[in-house]
Amino acid sequence: MAPVPLLVFFALFHPLLICASKEDGWAFKKCPPFNCGKLGEIRFPFTNNTSPEICGPYVVDGCNDDSQRIQLVRGGKWFELHNISQAGTMSITDKDLRGHLNSNSCDSFNNLSLPPSLPYFSIQEISTQTLFKCDPSVNFPHRLELNYTGCNNFSIYYTRNTSLPSPPPTCSILQLPVNNTESYGDIFRLLTATFSIEVSVLPLCYHCYLQRGECKINKGNLKCIHSIEESKKLRLNLGLAVGIGVLIITICCVIIRKYSSIHFLSCWRKTRGSQSMEAFLRNYGTLAPKRYSYSELKKMTKNFKEKLGQGGYGSVFKGNLLDGRLVAVKVLKKSKSNGEEFVNEVSSIGMTSHVNIVTLLGFCFEGPKRALIYEFMSNGSLDKHIYEENLSKAQPKLGWETLYQIAVGIARGLEYLHRGCNTRILHFDIKPHNILLDENFCPKISDFGLAKICPGKESIVSMLGARGTAGYIAPEVFCRNFGGVSHKSDVYSYGMLVLEMIGGRKNFRVGVDNTSEIYFPHWIYKRLEIGEELQLRGAGNEVEEENARKMILASLWCIQTDPSNRPPMSRVVDMLQGSLESLPIPPKPYLSSPPRPPHGSNSNSNS
Repeated sequence: MAPVPLLVFFALFHPLLICASKEDGWAFKKCPPFNCGKLGEIRFPFTNNTSPEICGPYVVDGCNDDSQRIQLVRGGKWFELHNISQAGTMSITDKDLRGHLNSNSCDSFNNLSLPPSLPYFSIQEISTQTLFKCDPSVNFPHRLELNYTGCNNFSIYYTRNTSLPSPPPTCSILQLPVNNTESYGDIFRLLTATFSIEVSVLPLCYHCYLQRGECKINKGNLKCIHSIEESKKLRLNLGLAVGIGVLIITICCVIIRKYSSIHFLSCWRKTRGSQSMEAFLRNYGTLAPKRYSYSELKKMTKNFKEKLGQGGYGSVFKGNLLDGRLVAVKVLKKSKSNGEEFVNEVSSIGMTSHVNIVTLLGFCFEGPKRALIYEFMSNGSLDKHIYEENLSKAQPKLGWETLYQIAVGIARGLEYLHRGCNTRILHFDIKPHNILLDENFCPKISDFGLAKICPGKESIVSMLGARGTAGYIAPEVFCRNFGGVSHKSDVYSYGMLVLEMIGGRKNFRVGVDNTSEIYFPHWIYKRLEIGEELQLRGAGNEVEEENARKMILASLWCIQTDPSNRPPMSRVVDMLQGSLESLPIPPKPYLSSPPRPPHGSNSNSNS
């Protein structure tokens, strides 16, 4: 039977938990989809004049008129709006540019009104012509078969070829939409004032929108900023929570006085982490990893002499067991959750045995001291080998064959966690930093602090709050409107990890020159869609190129927005090891139009 104070706690907090679970629907109440004439139903990031700015940056107007228009920046210029597809592609017209082109005016090249790009909404123009605008006195150093010299202050050069030369410093590069490629001889008929552009919402910003925030760049990083009103609400809620907490403590003290007994007080004084650890040791007996004292830990590491790395979790030191084996000793900082993550890692990884799962050789749990003892991985973590900014001349890039074998190994490790254990283990923090490499670059999944153990082979799990690392977290972990949290959430993280292995860069990158390349998955998908060469760095033969393409397609399947569209890890292994011909191009991962629950359904999920 639960202690009386625990029952009181749930009795008081149960209504608050129910209210919290309703926050998922906030975005759809404050910023509901609206019908806009022939354009049909429109939703975030497109909004109207009557909705608050948080509902989207692109304002659509004239829904009740014969023609509609759109502002790509609030308060900015209006464009004629022809259509918006479910995939986020829209067609717009710049009336001023259309007038200049129709009159063969040189202002066509002076007053350009191309759609602006925001750091958090990727806008990509479709079917454009590259023009070089140069001073008339400059001789273009490359022979281009097409030019226009009818303007007094500048000349325009352009070409049919897709490979473009580098222009002189005095020339500028223009991008304008193409109307009819058969009209290359007449530049004003070649170009058009109608743009086809594609809008893609970055996952971080969609999650921010669901949380009533606004995406902004702060000191070079993407941040979710809440309004003053929302901050006041948060402070009010915090004050309310503190008040209720004081009330609960007071009530608990009264009840403890009345119902206390020696047994109850002894249990009450034990920390939750200690109880969990002792219960784990009792349940697993000799099967549990070996327990070491803190003094043994100091001897093992020669008083923590050689540090291998450091992070928010603590520090890692090199050590030796008595039998001479090298080990990595992860000494944890003081836990913020009574050691729950520590117990979670020992209990989950302690029941695994697989070539692609790091081996836990022992642990230390002595008072406030917490440490984990792993097999030593001589090549460190994967992030040190794939990001170009981390590499040096002494540390060359990994070859495609090695990257492919690493991707297959991680997939096999996850398949084992999801299917091979007696209980299903969901990792919830798959990222390059948590993949370790041995001397042969065999990958091993590590860091099970956020893992969740599911009895039997349960599919959907209940979970309070999001867990994981930004950039790798599946959409449903943030917002239950995308579906239930399950092993498919690890599949999403795996897909994002493999895409970073392919690109040698973070999937989301602030400050790049080409805003269409901010979100790498959309950039790479676009090139697959239009059949462009991906220019895979270092792929030296046909087998490597085929394996790289399988990695790309498999990872794009893994990051599908709807969890039901993602393959299980067993299927991912088959994709990587099967033939390329049997692997179709997946639908584009798109986050601006999430599936809504059926009308009238009641969701009890937590935000």
